[in-house]
Amino acid sequence: MMARIKVMVVDDEAAILRFLKPALEANGYEVSSAASVEEATRRIAREPPEVVVLDLGLPDGDGKDVIRQVRQWSSVPIVVLSARDREAEKIEALDLGADDFINKPFGVGELMARLRAALRHRRQAQPESPIMRIGEIELDTDRHRVTRKGAEIKLTPREFDLLVLLARHAGKVMTHKQLLTAVWGPAHALDTQYLRVYIGQLRQKIEDDPEEPVVILTELGIGYRMAAD
Repeated sequence: MMARIKVMVVDDEAAILRFLKPALEANGYEVSSAASVEEATRRIAREPPEVVVLDLGLPDGDGKDVIRQVRQWSSVPIVVLSARDREAEKIEALDLGADDFINKPFGVGELMARLRAALRHRRQAQPESPIMRIGEIELDTDRHRVTRKGAEIKLTPREFDLLVLLARHAGKVMTHKQLLTAVWGPAHALDTQYLRVYIGQLRQKIEDDPEEPVVILTELGIGYRMAAD
């Protein structure tokens, strides 16, 4: 029998937990819960889960405080599940280290898919391999070489660095600020138009249909996500 994946749901609404617990258990998760910032950070430290589902509205503070504290010592995947739909909230949570953000109300199928992607990304990130494969694309960071269906794709150094960064975080939303800072440096953290041009160039080279991308996906107003498979 396969071991169940340990998930912690951090939410002070009993109705949400009553809804989520059977759905998660039916999909192979072992569920624990916490209802406050203090309880969540304490329990994540003492009884580490494999993934966290986090609400932002907690009685003793903001759920972003959980992300901020936990990221000081843990890389556990954190998927934010919140009724707050302002882009600024999502961007701040992601910049602090959340792996994904889902709005309430939500579908169980979408939540399960996002959890699988967050877990897969974290597992892939453990061993640092020079070879990464995302669908039909293979990246060799040692040789600075990218192929698709076996055919080599010519990328500029910046395009290559951007694609590698997205691939290393496949399945995870990367904000404009995260991408710009990592590839171009802090001085370019607000140059979103610059980033948009490079994403467009990458899509022209790696997508079957750049107008309907399936490899590099846009998170409107937030950033980009590379498909996990």
